[in-house]
Amino acid sequence: MVKMRRVRVRTPSRIHMTLIDLNGELGRIDGGIGLAMENPFVEIEASRAEDVVINGITTEAFQRAVKKLSEAFGRGIEIKILNNYKTHVGLGNGTQTALSVAEAYRRLYGLDLTLTDLASLVGRGGTSGIGVAAFKFGGFILDGGHSKKVKKDFLPSSASKAPPPPVLARYDFPDWDVVLAVPELSGYFGEKEVNLFQKYCPISLGEVKTLTHIILMKILPAVIEKDLDEFSDGISRIQYVGFKRIEVEQYGDLIWSVIDSVKDRAAVGMSSTGPSVYAITDTNSSAVSRDLSSAFREKGFECETIITKANNQGAKVEEVD
Repeated sequence: MVKMRRVRVRTPSRIHMTLIDLNGELGRIDGGIGLAMENPFVEIEASRAEDVVINGITTEAFQRAVKKLSEAFGRGIEIKILNNYKTHVGLGNGTQTALSVAEAYRRLYGLDLTLTDLASLVGRGGTSGIGVAAFKFGGFILDGGHSKKVKKDFLPSSASKAPPPPVLARYDFPDWDVVLAVPELSGYFGEKEVNLFQKYCPISLGEVKTLTHIILMKILPAVIEKDLDEFSDGISRIQYVGFKRIEVEQYGDLIWSVIDSVKDRAAVGMSSTGPSVYAITDTNSSAVSRDLSSAFREKGFECETIITKANNQGAKVEEVD
């Protein structure tokens, strides 16, 4: 790989729609579906340096990634953070932050490493493969989870050392609007997220079968055929099945009430362990955005809304002067 003198990396963000198999009877666990988005995004500029320097408003995620990679490679880096977005709200900031730094190292020093290698180095993809695949490919993604030979326990990515799972299918997503509602509330992460997995897993095999049926025979065909009505029905159904239902229920009636506010007009669900809610529509995104925001405020939470599109390319990496 040719070394770059200075590199700019812009990542997508991601919606994680659901984990698929937290039962494991067939010998695999995890698996999931999700979508890469244009906004919000992480963007950095980086160059080779003797020491480690981070300019801009940094976060624990950036500091952790830089520390881990600089120690692994024994090389310095200077990073300027151009744009960032909220952590612990269900939009995959931790993975995108870590991979942006890892990819900058790879390009700057011409490292002979794959994205899977990099993801494993920074500890991402140990449960869901959606964030890593969103960085690499963009689009709508189905991943195949992990063999129980390499991952024996039900754990979130932050507590798992398994490598990123294989991508089973990846499709360009239709030109529908994606409305994100991000309340002033933190989701489940760290010890709380580990406890969530340990308390509720394994999920019943019947619910896993129902979920896989919905994904295979409704959601995936709807993406390919660009059928928003069928896609919306599928997304609605999966909120009430398996681990996704459990994730939503951790917020009491908060997320259910927000989902109910627009469920007749959009494909609406909660991303990851929340609390961000997404709504996908083709005609009324401004009204949907207002109603999602109002629904959160009625429950006492200020809310930022973003209207965006799917990212069908993955991260953008370029040399800059």
